[in-house]
Amino acid sequence: MKSVWVAAVAAMILAALFFPAGAVLAQAWPSKPVRVVIPWPPGGSNDAVGRIVMQKVGESLGQQFVVDNRPGASGAIGADPVAKSPPDGYTIMVHSTTHLGNAHLYKKLPYDTLKDFAPVGTLAAQPGVLTTHPSLPVKSVKEFIALAKAQPGQINYSSSGNGSAPHLSMALLTSMSGISLVHIPYKGGAPQVTALMGGEAQASLATISTVIAHVKSGRLRALGVSSAKRSGMMPDIPAIAESGVPGYEMSPWVGVYAPANTPKAIIDKLNAESNKALKHPDVAGSLTSQVLDPLPSTPEEFAQRIKVDYEKYGKLIRSTGTKID
Repeated sequence: MKSVWVAAVAAMILAALFFPAGAVLAQAWPSKPVRVVIPWPPGGSNDAVGRIVMQKVGESLGQQFVVDNRPGASGAIGADPVAKSPPDGYTIMVHSTTHLGNAHLYKKLPYDTLKDFAPVGTLAAQPGVLTTHPSLPVKSVKEFIALAKAQPGQINYSSSGNGSAPHLSMALLTSMSGISLVHIPYKGGAPQVTALMGGEAQASLATISTVIAHVKSGRLRALGVSSAKRSGMMPDIPAIAESGVPGYEMSPWVGVYAPANTPKAIIDKLNAESNKALKHPDVAGSLTSQVLDPLPSTPEEFAQRIKVDYEKYGKLIRSTGTKID
């Protein structure tokens, strides 16, 4: 009996020596459902990316990854409980570059954007497109700018929220082209586009995925894409940079975060599974069909992207003078 006890103790000592706590924890993770907080309403690009990718991750790991939509305040409402969740891998967040914009837009947030979250990896790029209601008498970026200059402050544009990628993309356009528009923020990409189609707004720089079906049906008109080059899904639509605003580019993304101090072994495992999912033909096809380009990365690459874009968005927001109390 004593020899059995000694052997058991020896086994535990060897396990502790050769299998660090983080590695053991990662091997066991996930042993129960994982909550995926998406701080946007259903129907938008963040929601689409999160559901498509995390469903495949869940299938691979043999656990449910349950989506929890928590929209409001451009994602700040949903980000808050994630920042305060235990760093055990059972609460994660799928969020866009808006997360970085919020840090500069809001006077005070209940969390620290850089310190309270651990970067896991990017999932998809979100190219945008300047889109107008058919009633607006313009058919190109140049005509849109000319009309806006002739009617300063008379054209409304919708966005998915203050500080969101569509908001900042249009803010950059107005800054670079010298036009004045009226911003009307909504709580997500789907409401943003609904407002445009309903005539509450006359223009929007929405993600392509949220408007492409309406552009094809003729209910909306696309003028120019926000990426540096034309989109393969809209090859006939020029880049804004080539149609009147040289040097213009905004390339938003969607990524995965975990609470700060989540063990690196879990971060790495989730990152590896996410990247594997992005390479799966079904996932890649679903994202591409919605004009969401798969964008795998390492946690370190994502951290560097966050650092660069955090400064870029901060500079843009400061230049526009936009603030939310």
